[in-house]
Amino acid sequence: MCDAGSLSWDLKLEKQIAFNVGYGASKPLRDAEAFAMYWHAEGMKTAYTGELCFNGRRYLAQGERSYGYADKNWGRDFTSPWVWLASNCLTSKRSGKRLENSAFDIGGGRPKIYFVPLDRRLLGAFYYEGQEYDFNFSHLWLKVKTEFSFREEGELVIWNVRQENLHAAMETQVFCRKRDMLFVNYEAPDGSKKHKRLWNGGNGWGIVRLYDREGDRLVLRDEIEATRIGCEYGEYDMEPDHSENRPVTI
Repeated sequence: MCDAGSLSWDLKLEKQIAFNVGYGASKPLRDAEAFAMYWHAEGMKTAYTGELCFNGRRYLAQGERSYGYADKNWGRDFTSPWVWLASNCLTSKRSGKRLENSAFDIGGGRPKIYFVPLDRRLLGAFYYEGQEYDFNFSHLWLKVKTEFSFREEGELVIWNVRQENLHAAMETQVFCRKRDMLFVNYEAPDGSKKHKRLWNGGNGWGIVRLYDREGDRLVLRDEIEATRIGCEYGEYDMEPDHSENRPVTI
């Protein structure tokens, strides 16, 4: 639906950490077309090696520096609102060291089951140096609670997400510069194009705080600096924010 030029690639993917969303994408529910949109992130930490060529310019991907990601969406319609945040370029503020075996992934918004929209819900996980923190709302036994917001403020867009289950909590705040983003031009299988302002970027940065539950208290496990965050947000008929001249404090 555009003429952005030419792109070719020859890439090898090594998917190192997966986020399996659970029964919501299982074969029985896929066969029944229970959900309007399905999601599976086989590679929330993926090393890309090889090269791509964009408009005649060649780029190299080096596995140890790619901080790559790979997932899949399919179904009959998109979610609105649409939320996605993911990164595996992470540094512990507690130890000051890069987290080499870690990644987080948050996605969803307002899923539909048999055309009935559910309340604002997200699927989320943080794989922290071998330990998985699961904030998947479809895992009912975890009693996951989620709050999220998005706003445009000056030259930035900002996400805030808080997720909590019986065992842990995760607070995520992400920033991305508007000039580093684009509006994804998605058309639904029925030919409609409802997302007209779906922000998409790969240069987000922010903070993730992980908490362990000890009795009635939440104890901070780590505060993590995240960069190279993949980030998206959109709502059907979302109008532009005319606050570009407002000051921003980070």
